[in-house]
Amino acid sequence: MRCPFCAASEDKVIVTRVSKDGTEIRRRRECEGCDRRFTTYERIEESMPLVVKSDGRREPFDRAKIERGLQASVAKRPVARDQIAKLALEVEREIGEIGLAEIPARDVGERVLPRLKALDQVAYVRFASIYRDFRDIAGFEKELAAIRGEDTGRHELTELGSDCAGGLDHVTRPARPGV
Repeated sequence: MRCPFCAASEDKVIVTRVSKDGTEIRRRRECEGCDRRFTTYERIEESMPLVVKSDGRREPFDRAKIERGLQASVAKRPVARDQIAKLALEVEREIGEIGLAEIPARDVGERVLPRLKALDQVAYVRFASIYRDFRDIAGFEKELAAIRGEDTGRHELTELGSDCAGGLDHVTRPARPGV
């Protein structure tokens, strides 16, 4: 390792520690040329594909960008940050395992959607509205109909608009005393 102070190539490792999450190794080194200390980090460099945007631009895959999009879709929903981070990490691993040089942004979004649907249906519809580019209410209605047609094991469809689609005729109001 080259010393950042004197450019000598000889040093000794004083302390080696693994990070809390186990993704990197921190080494404290001492230069044998100038006796100054410096820190180096070792981490696995994964070759992730470039993401091809709808306008043709290419940019490096960024898990944090997925997390930001998910955070926006789960706003005011009962979804923990850890769940979002886990979902984004799963998608990153899946994309990394494909081994492609490039992947369309739409494919990244389509890999997020089924996981998000299992996590929170309202957040799923919010996220889908961006990735599937809903242009009008018909796009939302189509997605809601698809969700209603499935038995996901979660029956919170009133949050997804089932009351609005059929009106409120089925709702009974409690009698008010004296009226």
